[in-house]
Amino acid sequence: MIHHLRRGVAISALWAGAALAQQTDITIGMVLEPPNLDPTAGAAAAIDEVVYANVFEGLTRFGPDGSVLPALAESWEISDDGSVYTFYLREGVTFHDGTAMTADDVVFSLDRARAEGSTNAQPALFANIVGVEAVGDLTVVVTLDGPDGAFLFDMAWGDAVIVAPESAETNATNPVGTGPFRFASRVEGDRVDLVRHDGYWGEHVALEAATFRFISDPNAAFAAMMAGDVDAFPNFPAPETLAQFAADPRFSVIVGSTEGETILAMNNAQAPLDDIRVRQAITHAINRQDIIDGAMFGYGTPIGTHFAPHNPDYVDLTGLSAYDPERSRALLAEAAPDGLTLRLALPPPSYARRGGEIIAAQLREVGIETEITNLEWAQWLEQVFRGRDFDLTIVSHTEPMDIGIYARPDYYFQYARPEFVALNDTLAQTTDPGARSALMVEMQQMIAEDYVNGYLFQLAKTGVANAAIEGLWANSPTQANDLTGVRWTQ
Repeated sequence: MIHHLRRGVAISALWAGAALAQQTDITIGMVLEPPNLDPTAGAAAAIDEVVYANVFEGLTRFGPDGSVLPALAESWEISDDGSVYTFYLREGVTFHDGTAMTADDVVFSLDRARAEGSTNAQPALFANIVGVEAVGDLTVVVTLDGPDGAFLFDMAWGDAVIVAPESAETNATNPVGTGPFRFASRVEGDRVDLVRHDGYWGEHVALEAATFRFISDPNAAFAAMMAGDVDAFPNFPAPETLAQFAADPRFSVIVGSTEGETILAMNNAQAPLDDIRVRQAITHAINRQDIIDGAMFGYGTPIGTHFAPHNPDYVDLTGLSAYDPERSRALLAEAAPDGLTLRLALPPPSYARRGGEIIAAQLREVGIETEITNLEWAQWLEQVFRGRDFDLTIVSHTEPMDIGIYARPDYYFQYARPEFVALNDTLAQTTDPGARSALMVEMQQMIAEDYVNGYLFQLAKTGVANAAIEGLWANSPTQANDLTGVRWTQ
């Protein structure tokens, strides 16, 4: 309502001969609603899409090009052996409740994230920390169990943001961070409202207010954009309509890349998917391009392993799992001569629902039947991600550089081959760029040759925005709608 009232007042002023005031609020459309607003206590990408860089900040942060930049730490030093990081914090930083952000808050946040029983969704980010010490108010010393070439990268994740002990337990419903926007209100099932934090330590953002509206239905998303009820939809769920927006001067279409490896995940610990022949048969039954064309209207890049094609260390392994239905049938004749019926659990995004129907038809062609269940996001997190109660599912893993999840024995697709775990451990202790690249190539090849999952495509970032808006990210180096550089140009 405020959004439309402000525009109405401005238009009336124009009719009266006054200059049209530049708009200072924005409404962002999102497909999925975050289950909570605490990025340190949830795996859903939608949490970071609202709060990353807007409400919460870490020691470091990702820039729009994927680079690691200073954030709450303005600088740092690394010991000669690569195992001790000394972070120098910015002066004058306060949380939104007015309390000072000091080294003690950093100690609290990192100790909390790595504590036994932590609810953090990415415990591997903190697993090599052996000690965190405050040296005065603005210096923190983090000691690792060995050198870690990815530590500054890891600290830029949303899961590693700095929180205060006074508000940590209620951040899920009332997030209190250090960012340029503070939480105003939430209407579950509808929206989250943020307002500019005038006590921000850094440069003030141009926007005074931001609303994130949750619209899962592609038709409703299209209607909301056309009506002006939403100003921008950075991850637009109806790519079939992008040509229509591109032809309309009121809008700009923003197409980029994401970190989202879209996979047909398989439950490797459960029969019959514990048989590599069955997993291989499934991958050879899949025509990636048909899925990209049918579910994403041509937007997406085929992948053959769990690695982003825009990463310089990516290896094109699509040939290992090339579409080959005859090979698929031969493998099934060996491994499952009596046929197979598998459960396919689909979360809400259109890539999953549309892609699931296409994959079900492709599997049927080689003799595999599927029982499709459409799950809401909370159900999917509980049943599939946490409960591991599934055979197949489709999901985009939007976390940056996350091949390390294959080393986690408790992870939902349940792989954790000891040789892969050893490679991942070695990678964590390796700082030489060339050696790290070689290890990542070997890791990509191992999971591709083990046919852990069906690797489908890298999710494209297809967005639509009012043509007068600038500063939205074209690419998604992390799962975020960073509004810090967004402004209206007229």
